[in-house]
Amino acid sequence: MTHIVEKIGGTSMSRLNEICHTLFIRNGTPQYGRYFVVSAFGGITNLLLEHKKSGQPGVYMQLALNSDDRGWRDALSKTSNAMIAAHKAVLSHPDDIEDATAFVQNRIQETQNCLSDLKRLCSYGGFRLEQQLSRVREMLAGLGEMHSAYSATLFLRRHGVHARFVDLSGWRGKADLKLDDRIRNGIQGIGPNCEMPIITGYAQCQNGLMREFDRGYSEVTFSRLAAIVRAKEAVIRKEYHLSSAKSTICHRPTRSSLVRARPARSATPVMI
Repeated sequence: MTHIVEKIGGTSMSRLNEICHTLFIRNGTPQYGRYFVVSAFGGITNLLLEHKKSGQPGVYMQLALNSDDRGWRDALSKTSNAMIAAHKAVLSHPDDIEDATAFVQNRIQETQNCLSDLKRLCSYGGFRLEQQLSRVREMLAGLGEMHSAYSATLFLRRHGVHARFVDLSGWRGKADLKLDDRIRNGIQGIGPNCEMPIITGYAQCQNGLMREFDRGYSEVTFSRLAAIVRAKEAVIRKEYHLSSAKSTICHRPTRSSLVRARPARSATPVMI
């Protein structure tokens, strides 16, 4: 089987219940042979970093702009509540909700501990917070995709799909890998013909995805994955029904690989 790589945007992720039986399952049969790269649930990355349109500060901007700790701590607590609300909106089984909530709480607590330690370290001479902000931004961005991919995996398993959570965030990982190596390690051993990998849109790598691409990082992960598995087709699922771009996937390291864009609830591309 020749595989397909698909990316699901944040708005679509927040509507897993609606797209489940048109995208992941059709006529009661799981649609294997596909790799899914997922964005954070709608609005979560805005809370973690800053609002993409209004610029309203999230956790990252509160940490970067304010000298006291209250701003980023309050923002992190607000984000935690929003993440829990997001998976409660799509998960129906109490065990899945409890599992996803524990996942969020663990990651948020570890993030809080990390930022607290960083602030204490930077209170000593020679250590500057601004020198670490790019790493903080990378870490915070990855939280959203970790959560959505984990929740989607629980959701699909509950619906009879052999889904596998693939975390490329490097959370607590010691290896500092190149992007392609991070992806290859993450998908190693996966049998896409009989299981469905749900992959974080953020991938930790040596050069830092956000340092070069900022919030376009998930498209980079998506395009590199498509090249690595030599996908016959790469599809971005969009909520905008008149949004499409069709071309051939390039199997060389490139940022400019274009894909076919499809509405999230439709199996047929809308070409304009």
